[in-house]
Amino acid sequence: MRKFEEVLEKAKGIPTCKVAVAAAEDEHVLEAVLAAKKQGIAEAILVGDKEKILALAAQCGVAADDLTIVHEANPAKAALEAVRLVSSGEAQVVMKGLIPTADFLRAVLNKDVGLRQGKQVLSHVAVMEIPGREKLLFMSDGAMNMRPDLPQKVQILKNVVHVAHALGLEKPRVAALAAVEVVNPDMPETVDAAALTKMCERGQIKGCIVDGPLALDNALSEEAAHHKGIVSEVAGRADVLLVPEIICGNMLYKAATFLAQGAVAGVVVGAKAPIVMTSRADSSAAKLQSIALAVLAAQPQK
Repeated sequence: MRKFEEVLEKAKGIPTCKVAVAAAEDEHVLEAVLAAKKQGIAEAILVGDKEKILALAAQCGVAADDLTIVHEANPAKAALEAVRLVSSGEAQVVMKGLIPTADFLRAVLNKDVGLRQGKQVLSHVAVMEIPGREKLLFMSDGAMNMRPDLPQKVQILKNVVHVAHALGLEKPRVAALAAVEVVNPDMPETVDAAALTKMCERGQIKGCIVDGPLALDNALSEEAAHHKGIVSEVAGRADVLLVPEIICGNMLYKAATFLAQGAVAGVVVGAKAPIVMTSRADSSAAKLQSIALAVLAAQPQK
């Protein structure tokens, strides 16, 4: 896919998905879920302060009869109820509203109704539409795991490949990023990148092509890769950027938005259901795109 317009169109072709929104009394979140409903992407169950939700909906010209609201004024309890709706199968996606991230994640990881699957790593997958680039670019993990070790990186890689498959990429090219393109024992991320590459070659990681370590320029620019003599199926043609730790991913995501004027979306995967956990700084459009991304990620993959 080249643009988010294609992601939205693909999501419209999915049987109606329900999104449970925790503490839904947030203007931009409400705009996004209302747009998702209008475009036939998803229905919403709004869990939160009913009076505040109705007041915001009225500002958007939406009548109360058009909304499904579960009243719970306490944000932490609203998050638990939204998560319960997903774990019980009444909804397929959970979304963060006007609630601190720590409180929201506490509900997601709740032992009784939470969405965690054993020791499975939860990770954030960003999708970016960058002006001048011919295709959407995937990146992980810039929001959940601070300094993942090699086993965690394997799961993060599998999570982002799952999302890439959901968007129609049968065998995404994954660049395991580092500051340099050679293995250096003093830079552990280069050793991990080389290990991931070898694991993919031996079939321990399936559904993708991995190469690394690669610096960002070599991952995205065929000219840069050529100048450095890098021969690779991935170099210069990466679909997925696997970052070594959260700081790189966070900066890359925000640079795509605020420096490159790109469009973005994000979803947390690895749980029993996709989780939409956007930043307060994200636009309504980014939140809508994230809902569409989560709807596609929620579909069973072959």
